[in-house]
Amino acid sequence: MAISNTTTAPLSLHEDVAVRLRELIYSGELPPGAFVDEPALCERLAISRTPLREALKVLTAEGLMRHEPRRGCFVNQVTERDLDEIFPVIALLEGRCAFEAASRVNDADLRVLDGMHQRLRDCAAAGQIAAYYEANHVIHEAIIQLADNRWLAQVIADLRKILRLSRQQSLQVPGRLEQSLSEHMAVFAALQARDNCGAEAAMRTHLLRQREALRELSRQQPRSLMP
Repeated sequence: MAISNTTTAPLSLHEDVAVRLRELIYSGELPPGAFVDEPALCERLAISRTPLREALKVLTAEGLMRHEPRRGCFVNQVTERDLDEIFPVIALLEGRCAFEAASRVNDADLRVLDGMHQRLRDCAAAGQIAAYYEANHVIHEAIIQLADNRWLAQVIADLRKILRLSRQQSLQVPGRLEQSLSEHMAVFAALQARDNCGAEAAMRTHLLRQREALRELSRQQPRSLMP
């Protein structure tokens, strides 16, 4: 499956509300542990209670919210234990994506990936952290698309939503930017060689080292995550 742009069907009202709520969560306007004030949100989003409550059910199922009987909904919190449990799983899943992508990648795909990795190198050289994160995300998405396995893609997307709750950035750790770039280039080299096992191992290493960097960041900033 070649790397390409995809279009999506129009969202229903409650799906659109769910998207807007995720944006509020990821931007920090609804921080971890925050109580969801339904009347205030209805007024802010200019919607009725019904689509809001349907959206809250969606986010609760995704793990972004939790519902407490007789109290209401709260934004979930990600703990160190959560990160310890999630990263090995997502490393396995994205590793498998890299394995499958190495079987399917063609020369045209590699040219597209080469441009993406050049962008990654440029961002790293300039020390542009935010742009590097974006370029990194684009590469991960391209590899998932190349794997062409909707079940892997779906589970990875769900886990990524949870990981974003931590609001920690591993590239804040000294030396991590250069390490991350090296890891990405190892994945790309394996894809160029159509080396399934090499691509899988390199991607797993990349994700697990990201967890190590976050653990180091947590030690430096012990209050950045809830216990």
